[in-house]
Amino acid sequence: MESKPYDVLVVGGGSSGLMAAGRAAEMGKRVLLLEKNKRLGEKLRISGGGRCNIANAEEDERVLLRMYGKAEQFLYSVFAQFGAKDTFTFFESRGMPLIVQARKRAFPKTERAEDVVRILEKYVREAGVEVRTSSPVTAVRNEASKITGVVCGKEQYAAKEYIFATGSVSHPETGSTGDGFRWLEKLGHTVKKPTPTIVPLKTKESWPGLIAGVSLSFMKITFFVDGKKAFSKTGKVLFTHFGLSGPLILNSASAVSDLLQAGIVTATIDAYPHTDLGALDREIISVFDAHKNKALKNMLKEAVPQGSVKGILALMEGTIDASKKVHSITAGERKVLVRLLKALPLTIEGLMGFDRAVIADGGVPLQEVDMRTMRSKIVPNLYLTGDLLHVNRPSGGYSLQLCWSTGFVAGTHAAQGF
Repeated sequence: MESKPYDVLVVGGGSSGLMAAGRAAEMGKRVLLLEKNKRLGEKLRISGGGRCNIANAEEDERVLLRMYGKAEQFLYSVFAQFGAKDTFTFFESRGMPLIVQARKRAFPKTERAEDVVRILEKYVREAGVEVRTSSPVTAVRNEASKITGVVCGKEQYAAKEYIFATGSVSHPETGSTGDGFRWLEKLGHTVKKPTPTIVPLKTKESWPGLIAGVSLSFMKITFFVDGKKAFSKTGKVLFTHFGLSGPLILNSASAVSDLLQAGIVTATIDAYPHTDLGALDREIISVFDAHKNKALKNMLKEAVPQGSVKGILALMEGTIDASKKVHSITAGERKVLVRLLKALPLTIEGLMGFDRAVIADGGVPLQEVDMRTMRSKIVPNLYLTGDLLHVNRPSGGYSLQLCWSTGFVAGTHAAQGF
């Protein structure tokens, strides 16, 4: 095997790997980037449904870091070196303006993840990074607690400093198959077993599938364990052929995972959380009066959230005859509809797997990393970034910001590490 010495070797051409490689190279180091896929940034290309929620625009750093839970105390130094404002500057100074939408989520103005990848590819190539795609690392060589090289097929590459940016196990079709975790364990690191934390929910009922693709804002979902209320959240729900997704659901999944260990988990969706039963009943009466000569099934769209008619009809089956004229609907039947709209019933069977996970937790505990530099405390010439770190966070731009920040810090200090 041929040995080729580099200053810095980065394994993984995703968001944090591209940032780390580009940063180390622009500091004058000879950098090699190895990517197992045929092209760079595969997971980044599908981020945010192809729109790429690139960051969160929260200006108060303390508020921003609070969203990382127990990791908050470890991240102050990282974000002081490269925070949300730096992310905006990085991309906008390279000709990609950002826009801020609901919940302070920042996107490329074009809302194209491909544009983010294009900017990063240009960054690493102009900085002089040597990029090798279709180059899966099959083994990591180490001696006396330090990495001495990595093996790619018949080739072996060596460097003074190494950056692992291989990601976790969410969306394995993009190459995130947990390789980095296996190497890290062999090198002596602790690795907390990953679980899909930001992931859709699978429901027993089939009615969500009847309105698959419908997204409703300002829904309140309440979860129960064995009939006892656990917690409620309000936000946007996306109905799917297998159950529920959307920001509200994704950000509830980790807690729901814990509930599923305790008993049978059910849920109700309040389609009108800001309207009480009495007020909603009066609104429905008003709508019924305006369409009293129509069949209920033909005017239901006037009384329920947009796009939800097929689901509501399925839930009414057996209790209300939807073919009846509205003027023939009894007060009791009307109240059944009102109560239904305030508590659409669901049974949660489980979380969808890693293939549908936006983010998986797990990875190396932050106590095993010098978070001022991203250098491993166990392997002195190794730096860790992004999803290899055990950091829980919600959706909304926080995951990619973690990648930009840790990638920049790792690239900076790897370049200064010798």
